[in-house]
Order: sequence, then structure tokens, then C-alpha cells
Amino acid sequence: MKENVFGEEEDEPQRPWLLRSGLTAEDSCLMILPMNFSPLLDVFVDVSLPPETMAKLREGAVGCRVIMSRWPAVSVLARAEPDTALAQADIAFGQPDPGLVLASERLRWMHVASSGITRYDTPEFRAQLKQKGIVFTHSPSVYAEPCANQVLCFMLAQSRVLPRALTTRCPGGSADWRALRDGCVLLRGQRALILGYGAIGRRLVELLRPFDMYVTAYRRRPRGDEAVPVIPAEALNAALAESDHVVNILPESAETRGFFDAARFAAIKPGAVFYNIGRGTTVNQKALEAALRSGHLRAAWLDVTDPEPLPDDHPLWTAPNCYITPHIAGGYSTETESLIRHFLENLRRFRSGEPMLDRVV
Repeated sequence: MKENVFGEEEDEPQRPWLLRSGLTAEDSCLMILPMNFSPLLDVFVDVSLPPETMAKLREGAVGCRVIMSRWPAVSVLARAEPDTALAQADIAFGQPDPGLVLASERLRWMHVASSGITRYDTPEFRAQLKQKGIVFTHSPSVYAEPCANQVLCFMLAQSRVLPRALTTRCPGGSADWRALRDGCVLLRGQRALILGYGAIGRRLVELLRPFDMYVTAYRRRPRGDEAVPVIPAEALNAALAESDHVVNILPESAETRGFFDAARFAAIKPGAVFYNIGRGTTVNQKALEAALRSGHLRAAWLDVTDPEPLPDDHPLWTAPNCYITPHIAGGYSTETESLIRHFLENLRRFRSGEPMLDRVV
């Protein structure tokens, strides 16, 4: 047995490998390879990674030359500046420029280092990738757990009136104390509607199961393998009118921009709670503010807004019962390590011809 780059034990390879890795962006990872192994691949990376994570990428991507962008994105949520060095690569990892992806005569696979794929999510782009034979994967598996955790935290904080309780001092038996206790509700028996049933939605369903809630989902393209009932578009307003919790995980696209408008909020059950960890652009924020100020919505919990962050004078900051976190739902202490682990597993599958994780095209 030996340890891999993540400190896990694994079987020794059947053949010895001679590895020489450098630490600069242009150095190669070279080795003596078995006859049936893939040839040297060039991997273009345009997202900033901590040095220790970058070292794990280089060590794990055996038989690859890592080409770092001259202008990497500061995070997996940011767009990197276009870098023509992508034209030298067989694989692109990060947030590659769509135009340079389609212009490349060499690229065979692009792996987006985020769950969201807004600027790549068009029929035209997908069709051109298929025509050029470029595989397209992304990283929802990396972010499903923390994002689902965030929604569950929001729901529990709301049901236990934590925002008010944490700022209230009162003796037991007082009117304020009684109001806090009586204001708490149980999730058991309540209805939740999840809009956007991908990796995050699936994990959220699993986390909610012990609470004995009635959970349904709305999905643009149902597959038939969903773990909960799926609501068709024509039944959405009826489902909104019955739901105590409306969870928006919709990605941004031409179909979803402004999806939650005044009419959609009016269709929601009075006193329901709205959550958004999808994209801020899927919500008409003036309509959301109006629904909060009128009391139609009990509360809103937002991890995403448009823009991010909101300006200091934006009315949602002062809207009643509106709680905003700064797009942190996908974050956790081992995020970048998980991201690299996910990419390296897909690299192994890419070379061996196995089905790839989180494949789009």
C-alpha cells in the first residue's frame, strides 16, 4: 500500500513510474509510461489555487503538463481574463473563455470549476462543442453538500426564530419570552418546494427526509429518476400556493432570468418563506422587496443577489425579515482540495474512456 496525494492509502501500481514534477507554471510532469497509457496531455488552468492545492494537482495529474493562465480568476465564481495559451491545451480547467474554447483546434475536454455554468449554458454553445467533439463537465458534486447544508441551516434558523432570539434578552415567563417560544414552528409536516433539482436539490431532499416534510420539486427537464414528485410547469402556481418553504436553486439562463417576478411571488402561499441559493438574476428583487414589506412573505433568506454585493443603500438590506449571506453557500474548509480531487477523478475517467462525472456534453 502507498499514500496518494491526498494522504489516502491505495494499492501500489502494477508498473513502476518515474516521475519528475516542477513547481513552475511551464514545467511538465513526466514519467515512464506503460504502453497502453495515454500520451502527455497539456492542461490549461485559469483559476487561482493555493500553493499546496496546486502541488496536489501537479502531482496527481501524472503524464500532464500544467499551463497556468497569466491572468487566473481570483475564485471559482469569477471570470478569468481570456488567455490565448488555452490554444496549446488538450484540457481546460477553471472558467475558460467560451470563444477561445470554440476557437481551439486542439481542446478535447473542458472542466468548469463551479456548479454554475451560466455563460456556457446555451443551445448554440453545446451544439458547437458536440460538433467539435469537446467533452464538457462541471463541478456540482463538489458543492452539493455545503449548499444543501446552507439551505437546511436557513430553514432551521427560520423555524426556531433565531434572528430574533439571538438579539432578545428577557426573563422566562415574560411576554417577550412567550412570544419567542410560541413563534417557533416545527418543520415536521410542512411542505417544501425545490425549484432546480440537480445535485444540490437531490442532497437537500436527503437532508430533509428525517424532518418528515412533504417535499416536491420543479425541474425544467424531468428525467424520471427524481426521489420526490416533480411538478410540471402548468402546476407550478398551485404548488407555490401550498408550500410553506420555497427553495430557489435555479441556474441563470434565458429561461430563468427574472423567473420570480411579482406574479410568481403573488402565487406563493401567504406567510411562506423564500430561499435563494441559485442565482440572484432569477429573482425580480423589487417584487421580492414588495412581498416582504407587505407581509405576504414571512421571510427571505438569500445567499445570492444581483449584483453581488448589493449596494449599501439597496432596499433589501432594510426589508423586514430579509437575511443575506455573501454567496458563501458553496464554501467549506476543504473546498479546493475537493475540487482537485473531482477533477483528477474525471481525468482518470477521461483517459480510460469511462463515463465522466457531472457531464454536460
